[in-house]
Amino acid sequence: MAGEETNSGTGPAKQDAVALASRLQHLSLSAQAVHADDFLNSHSAVAPPMHLSTTFRYSRNPDELDYMKNPSPKNEHDSHIYSRMSAPNTHRFEAILTSILKGPAVSYSSGLSAFHAMVVFLNPKRIAIGAGYHGCQGVIKVVSKLSGLKQVDLDCADEELGPGDLIHVETPLNPTGEARDLEFYAEKARRTGAVLSVDATFAPPPLLDPFAFGVDIIMHSGTKYFGGHSDMLCGVLAIAPRHTEDWLPKLKSERLFLGSVMGSMEGWLGIRSLRTLELRVRKQSADTDKLVQWLATEKAREGSVVHDLVAEIKHASLQVTSEGKELAWLKKQMPNGFGPVFALYMKDPIDAKKLPSKLDLFHHATSLGGVESLIEWRSMTDASVDKRLLRLSIGIEGWEDLRDDLLHGFEALAKERTSAA
Repeated sequence: MAGEETNSGTGPAKQDAVALASRLQHLSLSAQAVHADDFLNSHSAVAPPMHLSTTFRYSRNPDELDYMKNPSPKNEHDSHIYSRMSAPNTHRFEAILTSILKGPAVSYSSGLSAFHAMVVFLNPKRIAIGAGYHGCQGVIKVVSKLSGLKQVDLDCADEELGPGDLIHVETPLNPTGEARDLEFYAEKARRTGAVLSVDATFAPPPLLDPFAFGVDIIMHSGTKYFGGHSDMLCGVLAIAPRHTEDWLPKLKSERLFLGSVMGSMEGWLGIRSLRTLELRVRKQSADTDKLVQWLATEKAREGSVVHDLVAEIKHASLQVTSEGKELAWLKKQMPNGFGPVFALYMKDPIDAKKLPSKLDLFHHATSLGGVESLIEWRSMTDASVDKRLLRLSIGIEGWEDLRDDLLHGFEALAKERTSAA
């Protein structure tokens, strides 16, 4: 509702909207993705209509006019004033996300705008962050110019953090797809009084439920798996239910003034995409596990082309203890799969640069999470990484076809090497 965007506090309408969006959490993930926004239906159309209007008419009855309130006669829960505050498509998108993420969700124009909004809202003196997406490091540098925000290492000593500081964990990690133990960092946050945030972009539902492990706020680049079709930008913050009353109205009020609102077209695309989220992610993750295991087996086999060209494979499914045993925390944290992104380190940086051009099914492009498989020579967009690094995002094509495509690419590289010798 439009009134929810003000900084006037948490009124009954806001609580009703969150409760209505969460009413189906006892059902399957896919049932929630298809029906969590049903309470916003104002039309008999089965597919939600696209609303591109930026502004919405007030009542013609002067007695019904009130500050920041514009109730719709068709549906009181789908009421709006101006699209920088709220709009029908993004409102429905947030309702679905509130249900499947298990906490009130706020959408933004991109993943980095969501991260920026989170840092501005929490306003920590220090942020503990490790390696990962370089874009977040860039946001921290910008904010530090204004606030003096100090960046410390993710695994810094407890003494370097205090109440109100922020511990930001990315799991699985960009670009390798390796996981981090959220309960470990939740305990660190409790000891220091810090807030714990997680960038869970690489592990959307049903792969990871960060709130079950003590996280305070979840961030997603919704451009990736929530969008799922490489055709929309968006970011998302989801708040642990224990913080709803205090944090939700303030985050929405600040979004109004930051101006980083998600577009209505993107909101409509997001609704369409979330309907199939579970189907896509379960298949992408399962196919990735099979592909990674095949690569690992081939890399260990003397005489195979993978053994000859690939130096290292990185993925959460390959993480083990120093004794080679399964990590108990990892299986507990990600019981439904380890994510559809992994990394290859080639032995020769020239081979890393060339391999994408030898493939037919993998598009050589940045980003990830779409239905199409992508491979990126990561040095195209991140100057700090190893030149041997390739990031792979697995789509829905089928792992055997992707396996064969990679094998043909490796064989083409090997043939070139033999010809040049």
